Amino acid sequence: MSEEARFTLTLEHLEDYEFKVKFDKKILDDMLVDEPPPLGGLAGPNPSRLLAVSAANCLSASLLYCINRGEVPPASVTTEATVTIVRNEKKRLRIGRIDVALQMSEALSGAQKTKRCMNLFEDFCVVSDSIRNGIPIGVEVMDHTGEVIHRNDD
Repeated sequence: MSEEARFTLTLEHLEDYEFKVKFDKKILDDMLVDEPPPLGGLAGPNPSRLLAVSAANCLSASLLYCINRGEVPPASVTTEATVTIVRNEKKRLRIGRIDVALQMSEALSGAQKTKRCMNLFEDFCVVSDSIRNGIPIGVEVMDHTGEVIHRNDD
């Protein structure tokens, strides 16, 4: 990849399984994320829900851009993401699948570029294509002094 961009988000532990997410560049106000019961109190979406939102929104935006190139009529698409949680061979919970259904409005369905975009828009979705192809995740854990006590560069 010849072009690279980077951003950093910060999660601050509040209590139990609740975290405050601080976005870079003050794009959004801080957001709470939490696990559902019995671990957490569902004070905000959990990571699985955020991943589904990311994939669904990216596909929706890619479809709208492909068809309209910036001239998007309001209420053009309603998107539903369904996540299937499975257990892997070690009996750990994993996201087994994300199914995304996009319902276009009449105006969008009848747009001139709609048919052509059906073979293109998925390829331009940064998130869903990254998930499909697997994303390497490096992990580093530091103790209170900043010393690295665990590193995984997979």
